[in-house]
Amino acid sequence: MAPESVLPPAPGAEQYAALDFANSTVALPGGQFLDFLGTPAAANQWLVERGLAPVDAGIQEMCATRLRALREQIRALFASRVDGMPAPVDALAAVNDALTKAPTASLLHWDSDRGLYRASSHPTTQIVDHALAILAADAADLLTGSDAERLTACGSPPCTRFLLRHGRRHWCSTRCGDRARAARAYARRTGSTRTN
Repeated sequence: MAPESVLPPAPGAEQYAALDFANSTVALPGGQFLDFLGTPAAANQWLVERGLAPVDAGIQEMCATRLRALREQIRALFASRVDGMPAPVDALAAVNDALTKAPTASLLHWDSDRGLYRASSHPTTQIVDHALAILAADAADLLTGSDAERLTACGSPPCTRFLLRHGRRHWCSTRCGDRARAARAYARRTGSTRTN
């Protein structure tokens, strides 16, 4: 199931891949969660759909785990920014590590049949390192750029998505906005019934 079939992208997700990445786990009403990086195949599909990996990348569990781990660290940085708290040291270290591990060049190799040639030492790992670096750089750009002031968390529990606020809007989707308005209306009704 694609994230878009559950919820449309949160405002700002089209502009910032890191925002889309942070929102690749979705909390649904009733205590249900969807994780679009939950399996190697799902992680591969998520990367492919965003142009971060070829279809045949062959993402394995170790690589999917690395993606999920960085996602949680980026979510921690976003949450600290939204809450006005200091950035968690572990989250900063994880993002900086991802930024510095991006392969910059294929290595030079020798083969008696081919002669000298350039190739990555482990193509799948290199693909994931590259994707992690792109997502980490995008998160750093969002957190340090002019849009950082607009970063907020969806104001409709149980939703845990982040968005870029436009005006007074504090919800990631119409569905979350409707749910928040319905909860407020219910609270007013039940609150007024108790006082009468």
